[in-house]
Amino acid sequence: MKLPFQIAKRFLSSAKGQTIFIILGIAIGVSVQVFIGSLISGLQKSLVDKTIGSASQITIKPSDSANFLYDYEEMIADIEQTDGLDIITASVNVNGALSDGTQSEPTLLRGFNFTGANVIYGFDTKLVGSSRLPQNQGEIALGVNLAETLNLQIGSSITFTSPLLNDTTLEVVGIFDFNVLQINSTWAIATLETPQAILGITGGVSQIEMQIRDVFQAETISAAIALDLDNPQIKIENWIDNNQELLSGLQGQSISSVMIQVFVMISVILGISSILAITVMQKSKQIGILKAMGIEDKDSSLVFLFEGLILGIFGAIGGVLFGLGLAYAFTTFAIGADGNPVVPLNIDGGFIALSAGIAILASMLASLIPARKSSKLSVIEVIRNA
Repeated sequence: MKLPFQIAKRFLSSAKGQTIFIILGIAIGVSVQVFIGSLISGLQKSLVDKTIGSASQITIKPSDSANFLYDYEEMIADIEQTDGLDIITASVNVNGALSDGTQSEPTLLRGFNFTGANVIYGFDTKLVGSSRLPQNQGEIALGVNLAETLNLQIGSSITFTSPLLNDTTLEVVGIFDFNVLQINSTWAIATLETPQAILGITGGVSQIEMQIRDVFQAETISAAIALDLDNPQIKIENWIDNNQELLSGLQGQSISSVMIQVFVMISVILGISSILAITVMQKSKQIGILKAMGIEDKDSSLVFLFEGLILGIFGAIGGVLFGLGLAYAFTTFAIGADGNPVVPLNIDGGFIALSAGIAILASMLASLIPARKSSKLSVIEVIRNA
């Protein structure tokens, strides 16, 4: 093993220009793979974060025959045993309107346990000014557009009205901005106790909301929860069922990323194979001499396998560095009006290591053709063609 490795190094160092050219070709292929993969992965992550990252990904609601979930604490205790869950919390919803006596605006009053809900919705990061989250019954936080329409400030009092329910005076303690017009114009949030008191229910909630670690496992986890609870009084929804077009777009991005990487690797394999095959012809005299001196066919093949390994390692290292450089340049210069990258890159160490490993494997596979050709090279044929 040592002799073929030494010969491989000698062959590569004797043609430095050609060696550098091959390594550069591998590096460019790997860099494209790393950059495109990180770009598409970042785009997927950004889309998921913007669409379902700050929302419930699996939701349990009462069936049509029920109004509220009264045994939700027992349900949560059972669901918490399910693998793949990240956070679980309950909420209470009341449709109505906020009125100051002269004008009223349609409002969805949502009550939360903010310990869990804040992880899902990130309310504390969306508060503006001197706002705070509601802590006591009768306190609410409003969307910024709803507050502007009703001319409300921190400390203002407002009346919540709803058909068949008593009017309730609430105090504004916070204003939030989700950068989503519908939420900013219609949502008011409070603790669970506020909407429960308005509805006149004790211990009941409108729904149980969850986020999961792998969003693409929503259907599988939903099915597991349904099987575990086995309750005809509930229905379970997940984001995939409600966002088929988004799912198709994310899957299309993944497929396109894989296709790009496959074709890049194919081009690298073909390039290395052709160049190393030419090397066999160039080094045929040396190989013939080595065989005449007693080197075995297996060792002559190993020479080119080691060449592929060496080229792959250096090409992979250069490609990873070049790809990360491209990623850094992209995030530095391709920025939006808010100063953030147009598309955030997702630098995944596992993906980068996999890309480098594939490049090394591809280089070794590419060297099989010249290795096989070298093993069949006859000493007599070399002398005859000399």
